[in-house]
Amino acid sequence: MTPPLRLAHDGPLAVLTLDSPPLNLFDLAMWDAWESRLAQLTAAPPRALLIRAEGRVVSAGVDVRVFADTEAEQAAAFWAARLRTTQALEALPCPTVFAAHSLTLTAAFELALACDLVTATAAARFGLVERKVAFTPAMGGTQRLAERAGPSRATELVMTGDLYRGATLAEWGVVNALFPPAEFHAASHAYAMRLATGPSSAHAATKRVVRAYREGGVPAADSVLPSTAATVTRTDDHRAAVAAFLAEGPEHTTAYLGR
Repeated sequence: MTPPLRLAHDGPLAVLTLDSPPLNLFDLAMWDAWESRLAQLTAAPPRALLIRAEGRVVSAGVDVRVFADTEAEQAAAFWAARLRTTQALEALPCPTVFAAHSLTLTAAFELALACDLVTATAAARFGLVERKVAFTPAMGGTQRLAERAGPSRATELVMTGDLYRGATLAEWGVVNALFPPAEFHAASHAYAMRLATGPSSAHAATKRVVRAYREGGVPAADSVLPSTAATVTRTDDHRAAVAAFLAEGPEHTTAYLGR
C-alpha cells in the first residue's frame, strides 16, 4: 500500500506530503505514519521541513470512525499519544513550514499550528470543527491558536465550528504568507528552501528563545539568551557571515553550511 505520509528530501529541505486520497483523513494509519516520520526527523533533523498535501484538500480532518472506535477508558491515553505527535513536530530544532492550499480541518490544522510558519492561499479554509461530534480539539490546537490569535479568537473558532479563510487568518497572525493558487506549491517550496539554505544554528537559536518565551515570558527568554547567543558565535556560519559582511557588505552571498 502507498504510505499516507511521504518523506522526501530536496537537498537540505525535508518535505512531508500527506497523500491519502481523496480526503487525507487522519486515521490510525495516518497517525502511525506521522509518529514514524517524526521519529526519523528527530533522529536526523534536516535544515528545514516543509509539510504539504496532495489532492483537492489538505485534509478533511479526523476520520470520524476513530471516535466511534475509541473506548472512554482508552481516550486519555489515545489523545495523549496524538498530542505527543504535535509536540514532537514542535520540538524539531529546524524551521518548519506548513503549506495549506485548500481545506485544512481539525488534526491537520492543529499540526499546522505546531509549525513555525504557515503559508496558505487566500481562499484556503481552516477549521476546528470538532463540535460536529460534540468534541473539542485534542491535539493542542485550541491553545496554540490562542497563543497566535488570542483567547477570544480561539474560543470563537472552536465553539462556532465555522470555517475561516486563509486571508482572515493572515490578518489574525496565524498565517504568515499568502500565495496565489497557481504558484502556491512552488512558492511555498521556495519559502521553505530559503530557510533550509539559511543559517541553521541561528534558526535553531531563535526557536529556543521563542520556546522559552512561550514557557515563561520575557524573563525566561532573557535567561536563555546569553548562552544561546554564545553558542551561535562559535558556529562556522556566524564567523563566515561576519567576515563576508565586512568584506562585501550586507548583500553578501555567503553559502551557509548549517554548522
